[in-house]
Amino acid sequence: MPESPTPSDPNSKPPAPAPSSGKRVTTRTLQRRRDQGQSISMLTAYDFPTAQILDQAGIDVLLVGDSLAMVVAGHETTLPVTMDQMIYHAEMVGRAAKHAMVVVDLPFPEGQLGINRSVHSGARVLKETQCHAVKLEGGAEQSRRIEAMVTAGIPVMAHVGLRPQNVLVDGGYRVQRDTEALVADAVAAEQAGAFCVLIECVPSDVGRAITQAVSVPTIGIGAGPHVTGQVLVTPDLIGMTTGYTPKFVRKMASVAETIAKVASEYKNAVADGSFPGDDETFA
Repeated sequence: MPESPTPSDPNSKPPAPAPSSGKRVTTRTLQRRRDQGQSISMLTAYDFPTAQILDQAGIDVLLVGDSLAMVVAGHETTLPVTMDQMIYHAEMVGRAAKHAMVVVDLPFPEGQLGINRSVHSGARVLKETQCHAVKLEGGAEQSRRIEAMVTAGIPVMAHVGLRPQNVLVDGGYRVQRDTEALVADAVAAEQAGAFCVLIECVPSDVGRAITQAVSVPTIGIGAGPHVTGQVLVTPDLIGMTTGYTPKFVRKMASVAETIAKVASEYKNAVADGSFPGDDETFA
């Protein structure tokens, strides 16, 4: 069993990644980071300007997540988003990213129907956008699908733990605690050819066990610190969303409050006639 690249001492830190050389992050880059005990940063992006900002900030991986159904389109789950909608958003993000690797979710039910359907959908991502890989929910039961996609030339990031596309079967979003089953899922995904495993909503010790059991990078979202890298939904990180915030989110800004304040100031400036002023008017 391979050793975890994350130090066992929670107070110690792995070496920071070397500054970006401007070269594209690839599957090989991520594997090298894992092997050298370096971290991987990943955030979601759904549009050109956000992706451009995150790319220029040096984020390693951008995820065009089916979470856009919730944080962009206002749905209660990720289930309503379609393949055509994912392609639309992925095309914008792929065009913006010059450094980051861009991964695109296969939305429900593209990863649940026939294997040929999944291969076709993954191929659409590579052909119709400038993105580089797909993410597929599931582990052991998806191994044949992962193998078929990788054999076809489509890089696959597996997704184990909490699986949002299973929310109706599971009866809600719950922390996943079955260490044996989750490790088996991750190992099966790696053996099928997945280049990375995303782990969602598991206890820290489960995240560590999965990371130790596989030799590919692991990316955690609510999976504790003992993984190769971390991912968050960008609107959660920047305080763009309102309402419930998951325990694993660190809100590092309050963009929603800033937008509301600016919009109110603009409304008042229009109402009192101070906008447009001389500086905003053509002579």
